Amino acid sequence: MSNAVSGLSVGRGLLYLIVTGATWGTAGAAASLVYRAGDMGPFTLSFWRCAVGLVLLMAGRLLRRPAHVATAEPLRRRVAKAAATGIGLAVFQTAYFAAVESTGLAVATVVTLGAGPVLIALGARLLLGERLGAGGVLAVAGALAGLVVLTFGGSAATVRPAGVLFALVAAAGYSAMTLLTRWWGRDGAADASDTTIWAFGVTALFLLPLALGEGLFPHTDHPVRLLALLLYIASVPTALAYALYFAGAAVVRSATVSVIMLLEPVTAAVLAVALLGERLTTATVTGTLLMLGAVAGLALSEARGAGRREPVSV
Repeated sequence: MSNAVSGLSVGRGLLYLIVTGATWGTAGAAASLVYRAGDMGPFTLSFWRCAVGLVLLMAGRLLRRPAHVATAEPLRRRVAKAAATGIGLAVFQTAYFAAVESTGLAVATVVTLGAGPVLIALGARLLLGERLGAGGVLAVAGALAGLVVLTFGGSAATVRPAGVLFALVAAAGYSAMTLLTRWWGRDGAADASDTTIWAFGVTALFLLPLALGEGLFPHTDHPVRLLALLLYIASVPTALAYALYFAGAAVVRSATVSVIMLLEPVTAAVLAVALLGERLTTATVTGTLLMLGAVAGLALSEARGAGRREPVSV
């Protein structure tokens, strides 16, 4: 795909994805503070995250003046994209929270984020014809090794089959969302803003019944703190991050996207030490360095490959 057609260079797409991975990592710490401030459940938090994020995205869409007019897409295709992406996002978030509840945060994280790059690499090879290459295989292996060390190092995790199954479903939802975004971005007609807004609308509708069952309005003794945390979660790691994610994922190879998103647990580990008082261990440092090295290696490889095969957009 030509970058001139897509309107976004691979280099800028990589930057968008790096920012996305880092900001996604702050959502876990913010969610922990939300749970401490009241009795809000994970489905309710996900619903408000998407609903308020949708409002912010629509407000931003009305205020900004687009630099270029995107190619108009048929209504049927736009509806299909919205439904597929939104359902993938909803399955990803909902199944992940179910995995955390069933088998704990450590196992849910390592299975979801560990299976994601493998599923995406296989899907990209079979469906999109994207080759990862020897260097890419080593980078993925290094990233997975770092994730395992970061997650299990110094902890005694309990593995429950039901939780592992939920985590695999979450990985499948994330993988489908990533592959579809890349597939639709290949022809240059994808509008990241439209994709994000429609996906959030579908996801919010999908999560609304679950949030109603859990309790849509939480009880809290700290309403101002809870509101501030919700606004942060909805704006930075949601509205901003997903807009950048869908834009970057449309122009960067799918396997590279999946590994760069492993910046999320790296950021979460750093915040856990800096803000939540968790102890800095050798496993934390080793896992973080392995994953950052894999992300840096794949990003450099992607940027160099794009410079050789694609024209540079201005």
